[in-house]
Formats: sequence, C-alpha cells, structure tokens
Amino acid sequence: MLTKGFPYEPRQGQERLVGLIASACTDRAHLVLESGTGTGKTVCALTACVAFCKERGKKLLYLTRTNSQQRQVMLELRQISECSRVFGVAIQGRRNMCPLARTDSELAQGSPEELSKVCSERKARVIRGDEEACKYYAATLSEDLQPVMHFARDELPTAEEFAAHCIDRGLCPYEISKMHIPAAEVVTAPYIMFFDGFIRHALLDWMACAMQDIVLIVDEAHNLPSFARELESATLSSVGLKMAEKEVDEFGDPEIAEGISLRDFLMMTAEVLDKAVEDYIIDEDGIIPQSHLEEELMFRTHLTSRGLAGLLTQALNFGEMVKDHRRLAGRLPRSYIHGTARFLAVWQGVDEEQYVKLVTLGETKAFEAYCLDASIACRPIAECHASVHMSGTLKPLDEYRDSIGLPRDSMLADIPSPFPPQNKLVLYVDDVTTKYEDIERDSTIVNKIADHITRLASSVRRSTMVFYPSYSLMERISSRTGTTPFGRNVYFEDRGMDQGDFMRVVDDFKLTPGNSLLHAISGGRVSEGIDFPGAEMELAIIAGVPYPKPTAKQRAFQHFCELKFGQGWDIAVKAPTARKLQQAIGRLIRSETDRGVAVILDKRAVHFLDSTHARKSVDPVNDVIMFFESPPLPAAPVELRIGKRRGLEL
Repeated sequence: MLTKGFPYEPRQGQERLVGLIASACTDRAHLVLESGTGTGKTVCALTACVAFCKERGKKLLYLTRTNSQQRQVMLELRQISECSRVFGVAIQGRRNMCPLARTDSELAQGSPEELSKVCSERKARVIRGDEEACKYYAATLSEDLQPVMHFARDELPTAEEFAAHCIDRGLCPYEISKMHIPAAEVVTAPYIMFFDGFIRHALLDWMACAMQDIVLIVDEAHNLPSFARELESATLSSVGLKMAEKEVDEFGDPEIAEGISLRDFLMMTAEVLDKAVEDYIIDEDGIIPQSHLEEELMFRTHLTSRGLAGLLTQALNFGEMVKDHRRLAGRLPRSYIHGTARFLAVWQGVDEEQYVKLVTLGETKAFEAYCLDASIACRPIAECHASVHMSGTLKPLDEYRDSIGLPRDSMLADIPSPFPPQNKLVLYVDDVTTKYEDIERDSTIVNKIADHITRLASSVRRSTMVFYPSYSLMERISSRTGTTPFGRNVYFEDRGMDQGDFMRVVDDFKLTPGNSLLHAISGGRVSEGIDFPGAEMELAIIAGVPYPKPTAKQRAFQHFCELKFGQGWDIAVKAPTARKLQQAIGRLIRSETDRGVAVILDKRAVHFLDSTHARKSVDPVNDVIMFFESPPLPAAPVELRIGKRRGLEL
C-alpha cells in the first residue's frame, strides 16, 4: 500500500519504488537508483522521504543540478501537500534571487562568498539608517511580511515565482526565503549549496538542523561526479593576471620581497604561463611537471621555497586590502591579486595522486589544478542520516557509488520505465561519424551528416531536436542545413545563454508542435530535466556519439580511474558517453502514450547497443515514417531489480 501522501493513481512499480526509498531512510542507508522514464522518481522520492522526515523529526534536502529540475520538485510538492500538508522552500543563490544582482552587471559576476560580503555590508548600512544602500532589505525590515509568508506557505512557489512575488512588492526574496527555511520540512537547492563548504555551513544554520538530521536526495545524480571534480579544481588565467596588473595601477605597487614589486611578480608569472603554453600544449591543453611552476618562479625571483611562500603571503595581504577597499566603496569585494596568490598557494599543496596540473589554451591561456577524485567534495554525504542518488541514466551503479566515495554496502537498484518499449524506436546509420580523425581525413563527412539531418527534418513533420557532441560541431554542421529550412521554426541552445533566454527558447519551441527544430548539445540543458510530452518532441537526431574529447585532462582522468578502480576506459569514457546518449533518447517518451524515434548519425553507435538497443538503418527516413504510420503496441510488464547490500549483481 502506497504512503498516504502519494498524490496520483500509482503506476506499475511505484509502490515498490516508494518502499525501497523509505527502507533506505529507515536503515540509514545510501541508495543509488537508476529509475527509468515514467517511474515518477521525483514524486516517489518526495513522498517516501517526506513521510519519514515527518515521523522522525528529520529534514529533507533535495538537490538539483538545474533550475528547471528544482521547479519540478516544487510542482510535485504542491500535489503531495494536497494529500498531506507539507511546507517546502526553493532556495537559489544570491546571483539569481538578489534584486540588485539581477540588475547590476558587476554583482551578477560575483561568487557566493563575494556576494555574501556585499550583502552584509549593505545590510549593515541599512541598519545604520542608509536605506538607499539596499531599498529591498530596508523594506524587508519595515514592511509587514505576513502576506508574503502566507503566499509561500499556501502556494509553495518555485524560486522564480517567489522572487518575482517579492520583487513586485519591493522586498528581498533571498532574505525572506532564509526566514522560511527553519520551518520548512523540505528544502530544494542547487548542488553547490550543499557541496561548497562555505555555503553548506550557512544553509545548515538557516535550516536549524545538524547534518545527521538531513535526508539528502541528489537528483540527476549522473551529473554529480563531474560537478564535484570541477568544484575542487582551481584555475589561474592570463585574463586574471592582466586584471591583477590593473589592480596594481589602481591601488599601488608594493615591494613584496626584497627587490621584487608586485607588478614584477605578476609579469614573471605571466611569462611562466606563456612558456608553459609553448612547451607543453598539445592541441588545447597539456600536463606540466608537478613542480614546474614553483621552480620557474623561484628561478626568476631568486628565492627559496620559503621565500616564495613569504612573497605569496605579502601578495595575499595586499589583495585583502583591495577587497576591503572595494567592499567599503559598495563594489564587489574581489581582488585578482588575492586570487592569483591564493591559486599559487593551493597549487603547491595539491595531492599529485588526486590532482593533475595542466596548462590550457581555450578562450584564454591558463594554469589549472584539476581534481580527479570526486569523493573529495562528496565527503559530507556520509554525515547525513541517509541519501538517495537517482537518475534515469546512472548505470553502472557500482561505478557511480565508488566514484563519489559511498560505502561499498550502499543499496543499488535499477527500475526500468513502465512505458511500452515498443513506443520508442532507436536507429543508427554507419556511413558517417563525428570522430575527429575521420572528419579531418574526409571533409565530405560533415556534409553527409548535414544531409541526413536535412532529409529527416524535411520528410518527417514532427517536432525535432538535433543533439551535437559540442558547440563547435553544432555550428559547423547546422550551418550546412540552413537557419530556417523546410518552413520550420528553428531554435538554438546557444553557448552562454542565461536561464531566462534558455527557457524562452524552450517555450517557443513547444508552441508549434510538429513545426519546430531545435539544435542542442548532448549533455546540455535541453537534454535533461525538461519534459517534452506528446507532440512537443517526437524525433531526436543525435549528430555524433558524444565521446569526451581526448584532451590531456581526459587522459589523466582515465589513467586515474584505471589506477583506482581498474576500469579507466569504462568509467572515464564509455559510461559518460552512454549517459549522454540515453539522456537525449530519454527526452522522447514522457508518458504512456508518447511515441518517438531517435536516429544516431554515427557508426560508433554499434559500441552502445546494450544501452540504446539501436538497430542499423540503411534508410532512416523511410524507417521513421513507417514507425509513425504503424499503430502503437501494448505495454510489457516491468521488473524491479535491486542489488544486495554487499553485492553488485542486479
């Protein structure tokens, strides 16, 4: 029997899914769960965990990778609350919720720590009587907040809805959200608010609970390992060094070691970066020797390692002065001098078994200390009462478990979609590929891929998405299909698109079912976390298997996985590629009646038949048309597969 708070007529397998999640909570366990499309993992997880938390006095923290996923949590929570009253709050960072950061381009670029300092300074000025320091906080202190508090409790708004509601009334949504959180039984937040230590400590204070009283849900968990690695990495770019030199122009050029000014040192560091680019770059990055940067700086400064450490301390102190000066002036308390010195201090101390040191050449030249071990950022999970890690594309489950450092006896479960598998057709063609070497050798391949896309889009009048391995390939291939082909409305998931522009593109694409074409990125925002039910999306064209680019960073990660897990290729290359394929294919079927076709334009799809179940097509246009002209078939039964606590067999 399903928990009383379940708000829908249950689908096949959902009762077992709720029971499995409830058992993880009761047993203080960690559950790794692949839950296929249609299993309703969000509502099942919320129902099970809310019931447990209410009974045991715990709090539920639901983490999402994107804002659109967070919105879905609040929508499901509204449904649950109609059956069993529950109060939940959606919180995002100041960058999204602060009214000033929304309109001030400098603040919009601030880190959480920088924005926190700006906010603290302005709030202090408001309290001292300067209401102009932040009119929204001044109003929050002086106005009656009961109406907005009732709105939050009664409507369970999304973060965007609550921010708009508060800003319309001249109030600060971020501060009022913090007021709600202590009473909330459910808090949904982006990954960074838990995995960044600075923000996590603040969040726990707002929630008024200890880590051991948290039940943690990680949604779209396949994103967590890469997010965790990036979070623990550090970069020093040529742009950052130039900005540091501009600070010297503005704030002065002190001597930070005998005979060495701050400007001298910044110029020396830039010279070392230029030399490393010349000596070590292969294509777009290169691994540099462990002590290369320190040795080059000691050679140029004629300092010992202790002398270099003292120099960095002086630079850090000067950077702190710059930050304080800017903070008192009401500006973003950022210092590129401080950032440079802090990076160099971190660089010297990183563990060579867990990090790789790189020089990169992307949009700018940079040194990068890249974290190879996701478990470093994920350690706080072990302190929670229980955790549920779920995604529609998480297998191999034991690899995910090990990569983020969960206990070996964590629960593993695979729950297939209850939707009829016959309603989805996956095809592949073997006359093209996006493999770099092949494209460089045969310039006609790009035109062949564009021709496949053109023929499919012009012959099959269904809402269509084309997924590319990278922005560069999207630009290269889509330019050969035309920007407004076949009388369709054509849209693009552009690089650097902000959330508002992104959602407008998605909404516009949905407005004309059957007559829209969207160019997107495999593993991008379109490919996960957004539903396109019914006729909103019926054809997915995957223009190239999205293998990770074989950079020095990628090879170092593969080597790390081979040493630590004995599965370098499978973990670093095959698994993430399969997940991106499945994410794109998974956009097609979101309900029992949805039907759709995915066409993979790459002969390397043959290596992923076990996960995609694709079949070869010599005439994909005809096969797609025939599929849509045939009647749908009945559903097949669903089997739940659960791994034993101390075993890996599912």
